[in-house]
Amino acid sequence: DKATDPSIPEENWECIQRFCDQVNADIEGPSLAPRLLAHKIQSPQEMEALHALTVLETCVNNCGERFHNEIAKFRFLNELIKVLSPKYYGTWSSEKVKSRVTEVIFSWTVWFPQEVKIRDAYQMLKKQGIVKEDPKLPEDKILPPPSPRPQNSIFDTDEEKSKLLARLLKSNHSEDLQAANRLIKSMIKEEQEKSAKVSRRVSTISEVSENVKRMDELLENYKRQELSKSDQECLQTLFQRCEKLRPLLFRLASETVDDDEALAEILQANDKLTQALGQYRQVVAS
Repeated sequence: DKATDPSIPEENWECIQRFCDQVNADIEGPSLAPRLLAHKIQSPQEMEALHALTVLETCVNNCGERFHNEIAKFRFLNELIKVLSPKYYGTWSSEKVKSRVTEVIFSWTVWFPQEVKIRDAYQMLKKQGIVKEDPKLPEDKILPPPSPRPQNSIFDTDEEKSKLLARLLKSNHSEDLQAANRLIKSMIKEEQEKSAKVSRRVSTISEVSENVKRMDELLENYKRQELSKSDQECLQTLFQRCEKLRPLLFRLASETVDDDEALAEILQANDKLTQALGQYRQVVAS
C-alpha cells in the first residue's frame, strides 16, 4: 500500500525496494506479488495504477526467474489486458495508464522472446486494434535489462556496449543518463531486429514444410487421377506460393551466415521445396 500510495505524486523508492526484498525473501512471494500488483494496476485512481506499474517493472528487474515465470502466465497477462480492453476497464482507465501497460507488455516481448504467451497476448492486442502500433519508449526512462536475460541477448554478446552502458548508468550526470537511454534504445532496437529475423525464419520454414507436405499429398492423388477441380486449383495455388517462397529462403540464408544451425535448417527447407517444385513440374507436365 505504501509503495503504491496514490496521495504521493513521486515514487517511494524505499518502499518499492522493500517490496522487492519481501518478494525475494518470501517463498510464496513470486506467486503472490503479481496478484497484489494486478489489483493495484486496475485501480480507478490513476496515480495508484502508475505507481503499481513502476513496482511491477522494478520487480521484473530485481526478483528473478520465478517472478518472470508468473508474469508470463496468461492468468497474469489477462489482468493487464483487462486494463486495455473496452470490454473490461478500458473504457474508464486513463490514457496514461493504458499507455504504460502497453509499454510494459511490449518491452517484455523484447526482454523475454522465449515466452510465447507474452508475444501471443501482445499480438492479440494488435489484431483486435487495441494496440495500433508498437509504443516508443520514453527518452527519460531508464530500462535496464532484467536478469536473467535470454541467452545470446545483445546485452551479453556485445561486451563493449555493455561496459559503456554500465559506466553511463553509474554516473550522476544527466547527460550520461540521457546517453544511457539512447544506447539502451538502440540496443533494444537491435535486439528487436534480431528477434524479428528469428520469427521470420521460423515462420517461413514452417510454411515451407506445411506447403510441401500438402503438395505431396495432392500430387499423389493427381497421379491416380483422383483430384477434384477444387483440389487442382489448390495444387496450382500451392505451386505458385512455393515459387514465391524460394527467394524468401535465399534472403533468409544471406541474413543467417553467422548461425550455422539456422543456415542448415534453411538449406534443408530449400532442398524440400526444390524437390516439391520439381515433382510438380514433372507430374503435372506429364
